[in-house]
Parts: sequence; structure tokens; C-alpha cells
Amino acid sequence: MKQFISFIRKEIYHITRDPLTLVIMLVLPVIMLLILGFAVSTEITNTEFVVLDESKSTVSEKLIGKIEANEYFNLSGYLNSADEIEKSFQRGESKMAIIIPSSFGNEIGRTGTDIQIMVDASNPNEASTIVNYFQSIMMQYQMEQAKAGTNVPVINSEVKMLYNPQMKSAYNIVPGMIGMLMMLICALMTSISVVREKEQGTMEILLVSPLKPATIMFAKAVPYLVVAFLDVIMVLVLAYFVLDVPIVGSIPLILLLSVIYTFSALALGLLISTITNTQQTAMIASGVGLMLPSMLLSGLIFPVSSMPDILQWISYIIPARWFIDALRSVMIKGLGFEAIWIQFLVLLCMTIFFMNLSIKKFKNRL
Repeated sequence: MKQFISFIRKEIYHITRDPLTLVIMLVLPVIMLLILGFAVSTEITNTEFVVLDESKSTVSEKLIGKIEANEYFNLSGYLNSADEIEKSFQRGESKMAIIIPSSFGNEIGRTGTDIQIMVDASNPNEASTIVNYFQSIMMQYQMEQAKAGTNVPVINSEVKMLYNPQMKSAYNIVPGMIGMLMMLICALMTSISVVREKEQGTMEILLVSPLKPATIMFAKAVPYLVVAFLDVIMVLVLAYFVLDVPIVGSIPLILLLSVIYTFSALALGLLISTITNTQQTAMIASGVGLMLPSMLLSGLIFPVSSMPDILQWISYIIPARWFIDALRSVMIKGLGFEAIWIQFLVLLCMTIFFMNLSIKKFKNRL
């Protein structure tokens, strides 16, 4: 019995002597539970929409007010012409546009009328949900008018899906998978490779060489940069020829964006390697600390706008959110650099910050 207790005591010492591992075991489950509890939701709220109201009647104002009062939608503004609709989508100001014809106020009480809605379908699941919400609101509006004793308005909705009229899920999945694969290869593998040098005792041999620590870190990262870049090319080729996903935008711009994002993932991997001492800890920190937040808070699966404000603020520090959003805009929507320069600049600043921090921590620790 004494031997059994001594082994338990030894294992407790083994766990507690590494504070980072203990923090991961105790704190990370709480953090992940909170993120999963609030981020994982099939509901889509606060969908930004714009209105082109050619009728400008009291009936159309009442209809717009009904939509805006719903928690699922948020009025972004009014448009003056149809040419402004796609520009609002390209600038990311809206996900849906409602076009009300000039005859709306006159015909609604008699023969009925049609209104057109245009939805950004680059994320087909989100687009389908938005359309369902809108049609449900239209049915409620007509029922309320009927109960009020007024003429029952017959409103027919003509739906037009932009960027992905066939509603293929691959249009949304492929850009997201590129971001996840690059994060997996660069951050996870880079952190493990550096920590492996520590465990095997070969890092000290590298440090006594004429090479500077920054040169050693870049040398460790370059092979994974090449592998990740080749993976991006293979994924794009397979997406275009096998999955029939269009590449509407500039390929050089896509590759440039991928390179910047890859450098940011490499910098995060190197930063993790400087604060961990074992491959197991580095794998947990990279896989759980980076992969899961990148998957849940990047907009790949669940819209960021539907999350609580605190999670939306946290998502701003996740490189995958900026990369996936920019890649969709270029690859699926065919937009140019002028539409993604903010995302590009954020990724560049993140890369510089994380790389400098990694080099500084690397020098101080070893």
C-alpha cells in the first residue's frame, strides 16, 4: 500500500512541476465549454440587410419595420439604386438586400405583389437560414394583417442567390479548409519540431553554432512554409477540377494572401514552442488552443455576428477569421485587393508581432 501511495505522490509531483500543463488541464476545459456553449448555435442573428424601397409608401415602411424589429435582422441602411446592392455585399455591409417595387403600396391589398430578396450565398447554410427567417416573418406579417381585419396582403418573395446560385457547400468549405490545413501544418508541426529539439537535447548544440537564434527559428519554419504552400496549390487544383468550385478572383492574390497567413501560423507555432517544454504540451496548446478557436470563431461553421459580443471581440485576434473572410471574397466573389486590404494588413501586423515576440521569447528562454 505504501508503494502504491508513493507512486501516486510521484505522479502528482510530475503533474504539478509543469505549471503550464496543470493550467491546460484545469483552465482549458472551462474556456472551451464557454466557447462551445455560446459559439455553437444553429441560430443566425443580427443579419445585416439593406433596402431598396422604390415604393416609399406607408405599407412598405410598416413591412421594413416588421423585419427590423425581429432579432434575426438588423437594418444596415437604404439604397438609392440597384447598382449599390452588390457593392454593399462586396464591402461586407450586408448579407441580404430587399427590393420593394414602386407598385408595392397599390397592389398589395388587391392582387398581391412581388418583392425580391438577394442573399449572399457564399455560405449556403447561412443563406438558406436567412431566407427561411425572412419567409417566416412574411407569413407572420400577413397573418397579423388578417387578424386586424384589413385586406390580407399577398406578398410573393422572389429569391436570388448571389455568388453561389447552386448552393454548393464546397464553396464555403474549401476556403475554410485551406485555413485549417495551413494552421494545422504550420502551427502544430512547427511547435512540435522545436520542442522535440529541446527534449532530445539538440537545441543546445544548435545554439552554440555560429547561427543566431532568429536564423535557427526561420530555418525550422521554412520547410513547413514550403509544404503548406504546396498544400494550398493542391487544394485549389482539386477544388477547381474535382469539386467544381470556381476560382473567380486573382490566383496571384490568393497565393499572396496564403503566404501571409502561413507566416502568421508559423509565428504562432514558434511562439508556442518557446513557452512549452514537451511535445505533448505543445500538441495540446496548438491543437486545442489554436485549432478549435480557429474553427469555431473564424466564421467557418457558425456566423460570428450571431455570437455574444465577448466572443466577437476574441475572434478579432484569430488570424483564421481574417484569412477565411478574405479568401472567400477573392476566390468566390472575385473581388480585388481593394476589397481585402484591411484583412491583409491585419494578417501582416499579426505576423510581424507574433514573429518578433517568438524571437524575443526564444532568446530569453534558451
